[in-house]
Amino acid sequence: MYMNAGAYGSEMKDVVRSTTVYRPNSGVLSIAGEEHGYSFRHSRFADSGEIVVSSVIGLQIGDTESIRERMGELNARRCESQPLDVPSAGSTFKRPKVGFAGSLIEQAGLRGYLHGGAQVSEKHAGFIVNRGGATFADVMAVIEHVQGTVLKKFGVELELEIGIVK
Repeated sequence: MYMNAGAYGSEMKDVVRSTTVYRPNSGVLSIAGEEHGYSFRHSRFADSGEIVVSSVIGLQIGDTESIRERMGELNARRCESQPLDVPSAGSTFKRPKVGFAGSLIEQAGLRGYLHGGAQVSEKHAGFIVNRGGATFADVMAVIEHVQGTVLKKFGVELELEIGIVK
C-alpha cells in the first residue's frame, strides 16, 4: 500500500478499493480510489504520516486453473531473476529516469561487490543481499559505494526504493 508495489504490469493501485488509515492527530479515516494518490512506487502514505490499518482489495473472478498456472509462471520468473534464496530487503533502488538500476550497477562492475556481510547480488545487481552477519553499517556502506560509483561513471543518481528506519 505504502509504495504502490507492483510487478509484471500490475500495481496495488489496480486492486486497492479503499483503505482505513490512522492519523495521529485526528484518528481513523477511510479513503477510496484516487484519494490514495498512487503513482509509480508512491502513494499519499509516503508523505502524510498516516498509518495504514487495513485495505479492501478487489480481485477479478477467473478460472482457478488458469490463475494457478499464471501464478506459477510469474513465481518461476521471479525465482529465475531474483535472489530469493538469500535474505534481502528486495529491490534496493528505484528505476532511474535513464536505464535500469540493476543494469547500471552491473555496467559499473559492482555485481558481487561485498562489504562485511552485505553484497550486491550476483544474480540481480539491483538487490543487496545478506551473505551472513551483515550489519546496518555494512548495507549502508554498499548502498553508498554503489550510489557514488554509478553517479561518477554515468552521472545517474540512484534513489533508494527501500525505506531506512533508524
